[in-house]
Amino acid sequence: MCGLVGIASTKSIESRAWLTHGTDALAHRGPDDAGLWWSEDGCVGFGHRRLSILDLSPAGHQPMQDPSSGCTLVFNGEIYNHDFLRTQLVSLGHKFISRSDTEVILAAYSEWGFSCLDHFKGMFAFVLFDPAARKIFMARDRAGEKPLFYSLLNGTLKFGSELKSLFCDESFPRNISARSLDMYLGMGYVPGSDCIIENVHKLPPGKFAVFDMVGGGFETMTYWRLPLEACSSDDPVNDDQLLDELEGLLENSIRLQLLADVPVGILLSGGVDSSLITAIASRFSGQLKTFTVGFPSFGSHDETGHARLIANHFGTEHVELDAGNIGPEILVSLARQFDEPIVDSSMVPTYLVSQLVREHCTVALGGDGADELFGGYSHYSRNLKTAMVASYVPKLISKTIYEISTRLLPQGFRGRYGLRSLASDFERGLPLASSLFDEKYRKNLLLDSSLDISGESAEKIWKSRTPKVTGLLDRTTRMDFSNYLPEDILVKIDRASMMNSLELRAPYLSPDLIEFAFLRVPSRLKATTSQRKIILKRLAMKLLPSGFDLQRKQGFSIPLNQWLKSGPWREFFADILYDSQTIFNHRSVDELFKGIDSGRPNGERLFCLVMFELWRREYNIRSMRL
Repeated sequence: MCGLVGIASTKSIESRAWLTHGTDALAHRGPDDAGLWWSEDGCVGFGHRRLSILDLSPAGHQPMQDPSSGCTLVFNGEIYNHDFLRTQLVSLGHKFISRSDTEVILAAYSEWGFSCLDHFKGMFAFVLFDPAARKIFMARDRAGEKPLFYSLLNGTLKFGSELKSLFCDESFPRNISARSLDMYLGMGYVPGSDCIIENVHKLPPGKFAVFDMVGGGFETMTYWRLPLEACSSDDPVNDDQLLDELEGLLENSIRLQLLADVPVGILLSGGVDSSLITAIASRFSGQLKTFTVGFPSFGSHDETGHARLIANHFGTEHVELDAGNIGPEILVSLARQFDEPIVDSSMVPTYLVSQLVREHCTVALGGDGADELFGGYSHYSRNLKTAMVASYVPKLISKTIYEISTRLLPQGFRGRYGLRSLASDFERGLPLASSLFDEKYRKNLLLDSSLDISGESAEKIWKSRTPKVTGLLDRTTRMDFSNYLPEDILVKIDRASMMNSLELRAPYLSPDLIEFAFLRVPSRLKATTSQRKIILKRLAMKLLPSGFDLQRKQGFSIPLNQWLKSGPWREFFADILYDSQTIFNHRSVDELFKGIDSGRPNGERLFCLVMFELWRREYNIRSMRL
């Protein structure tokens, strides 16, 4: 795993010192090696930090150049099928001097051009300079496991794995995008190519972009997308055959992702997803290392017993971390690391368990992606139930219920989300899943009235991003795969793990498994009104010990609502949100704290505001365009 940063322009670049600082700002992503390269004409500069995973020798140093073509590459990620591709490329006449997958990318581009992306199975973000074509070629993996930010202004392209590297350039813009802020407050993240910073973009998953350094043109293209339509639940399929196929695909993915020249561990939450990974990985490793984090003082949030059951059954070397006494000051460091904020307090235990793992391993496997692929989230069943109820409620009545509940029921009131969801279009649309702050509340939340968020609202953007497929469950899982997964879940595990110089891999997100889940598995084997993750649980019944609880769904999480009732977490949050420099209305903050005191689950809403404020202050972000 690595970090990259760079610049390319239609003319020679005079200001270069920032690139060195930008490379150093990514040292946590790659503590093993650093590289800086400039083209002879001064139009292109690449910086790289390396976390050595494959071929630990200097032969894997980046930026890496192809001596025959002169193409230069900076790469973050892993190409899991690099051995297969190397063999294929050797048969086509290519020669290699290292075992690095970076060199495989250069050779693949030389052989197949942009179509090389069709051959890669892995997680990646890379930028390649082709001197003959005078073009920059940048790409991101199918699911969005690895990040890539960029900005194109006045014929100059700047890019980086994390925004903090770009902020090392004092001329880099730091104005908040009003559109993105509205999405952050409504969804808990900023989806697609948008970024919280104005005039900055993210390269979306499954996309590549080409920057023409002669004319200054920039074009983004799609090289991969989800299969258009899943099979119908009425289609004749053999459930046992699908189960065998799932096991085979998962086994193959885990086998490939266990390969590394450094120690590999497993993040074991004790849930179905990570337990299945442990079960299958035990087939390939005599002594697995598994890790979990728990909160013994908060029984409902403590997963150590479930994880211990799996560890004991498969004979792993198991390590537990008691995180019960963690203080809120950790959020300052996390806000600095998550330099485009997201609303997910589980970043805390994810960071802690990553820190624990790094003491023993350089690489770890986790269960991320399984919920989106196989119907694991609670809102899948909830949407199916609500749609059933809504079908019996006249539109006029559901609209009236929506308006009354929005006006009279406070944020966090139990049942408010369900009542508002009755007015959703379940035939073509979806209710906004997180519903952090509704449109009405967001208008009163900001003190800075000049920060206009009255344009295209988060709700409209959510609607425009909703997949156009027939089935409600298929629509919901696809929506999560394309939005929540890359912008929350994968951001969380990338930043939290890389903060500890740990490479975290996601076996469920292999291209073969993704396409299997969305093309071959019918909705009835994913979720119903009363069950979730049906096919994975059938596999769990086959592979996991009989005492394993198939119905629980916790994962790594913290007891945030309890912590915010009183004590250091409450005091810390209040100090941040009642500060005179906050951009948020104190009256709105009062309502949220009163909700906590009344038992309403406003923890994530307060977390949303605190993380935004900590991030804004850390990077001196302006709250409005001046």
